[in-house]
Amino acid sequence: MKRGRDKFNDFRLYIKIVTKFYGLFPKRIQKYLLVLHRRTSGYLGLVIRYALLKNLANSVGDNVSIQPDVYLFNLENLSIGNNVSIHSMSYIDSIGGITIGNDVSIAHGTSLISFNHKFAELGLPIKDQGIELCPIRIESNVWIGAKANILGGIIIGEGSIIGAGAVVTKNVKENSVFGGNPAHIIKMR
Repeated sequence: MKRGRDKFNDFRLYIKIVTKFYGLFPKRIQKYLLVLHRRTSGYLGLVIRYALLKNLANSVGDNVSIQPDVYLFNLENLSIGNNVSIHSMSYIDSIGGITIGNDVSIAHGTSLISFNHKFAELGLPIKDQGIELCPIRIESNVWIGAKANILGGIIIGEGSIIGAGAVVTKNVKENSVFGGNPAHIIKMR
């Protein structure tokens, strides 16, 4: 059975043509089409989302799989490496900048939020105090388990695993397994 990267290589020319075709449209139309095809299933949906993401994001490598029902915001601040999969019901807001390395798997229901709300002024509603931009960097060969929450300002080291349901509030050392709420080191790989 062929892996996704092999199938990507088999259809590379067609994917490139679709990407160039969508690139003819203005960015606002491409963003609309990405939302419109958020739930399109099968290979057609994967190709359409990849082509639009390739045009809209800061950078996108080869063989990036965005499964149906992934919510992506502020794509101009999103960089994704090669062989990355992002599964259904994940929520990614890259307003503060998100960089995802190569060979990363992000399981369903994961949230990546690259900002924090300001809340220092007691006399002002929190929603009116603005936000602080906090970049997230996920290095290569990382597995993020289902329903994990990665908060702004975090670096996840190469070769790490984030357990299902973890709330990551501090940097993750390379080749470590993190889990819990708040997430802490469970063991080294």
